[in-house]
Amino acid sequence: MKNTIIVFLLIFSTKLFAQTEKFYQINVVERKALFFEPKLNSEKIPVVFVFHGHGGNAKHASRNLNFHQNFPEALVIYMQGIPGVTNSIVDKEGKYNGWQMNPDELQNRDVKFFDEVFSQISKNYNIDFDRIYAVGHSNGSRFVNVLWKMRPEKFAAFVTVAGPGGNWLKSAPQKSVWISFGKNDKIVPYKIQKFSSKQYLKFFEANESTAQTNGEITSYETSENKEIIIEDRNAGHEFPQNSIPKMVEFLKRNHL
Repeated sequence: MKNTIIVFLLIFSTKLFAQTEKFYQINVVERKALFFEPKLNSEKIPVVFVFHGHGGNAKHASRNLNFHQNFPEALVIYMQGIPGVTNSIVDKEGKYNGWQMNPDELQNRDVKFFDEVFSQISKNYNIDFDRIYAVGHSNGSRFVNVLWKMRPEKFAAFVTVAGPGGNWLKSAPQKSVWISFGKNDKIVPYKIQKFSSKQYLKFFEANESTAQTNGEITSYETSENKEIIIEDRNAGHEFPQNSIPKMVEFLKRNHL
């Protein structure tokens, strides 16, 4: 079935942005996204796609990964996963919302969801196509890497938190990326995430001589002048809310 948008429901508006819940029909399955729209003006609008962790939803993500409040001039879209993805740690039967974890699995249901939303905003907003970003937490972070692998031309930079996946980005094009993980993560082992972060540095030819460390954050420059930022936190699996303003500054300085 052709993927089409079927409902627009305006919830409320504020001085800075309007919050809108939008529904899509993707392969006969209803999908949902929560839009935070900036105050309309004549300038082109950057876009941030946000993908929650396994078991989450768009509304909860908008409260805890509040990029729209830190990046009010952007169109921030909190995408919502659906059941069907098994997780050996927290959801062995796949009952809760999640995202495909690899390219070409589950009939690319979540990539198709992204494609449809991207198609719609391309028609309905004055989008700055040089400033499209994706942010993910946990399973959502893994899906961000799927998009990096399958739709790299769409994005200027990524933020991934508590979700490994660097090992299979070997043939992906270089992009700027902020990678964050915690030493005390009880869901995704620290050593796996640490190894994954080293794969990013290896595959994208990070120059060790450019490394600059400030507290828990180390930044590198790649062979193609992209940024790799590694945030090695003394924390757990949670999204580092205190880092969101810095993440937004990172996104703002990266464009195609």
